[in-house]
Amino acid sequence: MNRNLLLVAGLFEVGFAACLCMAKLATGMSTMLWVIGFLSTLAISIYLLNKAVKDISFAAGFATWAGFGALGSLMVGSVLFVNPIDVVRLLFIYALIASITGLRMVAKTMF
Repeated sequence: MNRNLLLVAGLFEVGFAACLCMAKLATGMSTMLWVIGFLSTLAISIYLLNKAVKDISFAAGFATWAGFGALGSLMVGSVLFVNPIDVVRLLFIYALIASITGLRMVAKTMF
């Protein structure tokens, strides 16, 4: 259950990052709509993260949430905002995933 909440919280983290980028690019009234989207997805993401870490290690939960967000933001950024994905970025994403996996392995409460 908490693993699913953490995954959904990470997806909402990607959503708030995308809304923030869209707000930066928008003009006029649409900027306000993207800001409202940002605040909404931010609140949902933090709420779900809070629920998820009630029964699991906070360090492992937070790292997993941040990792989902980083990986998802990289993917969304490359598709929607045409951000390049090069070898160096992939190397750092790999290091992030390895770090998250390591934290999960040493966490007292495995999930």
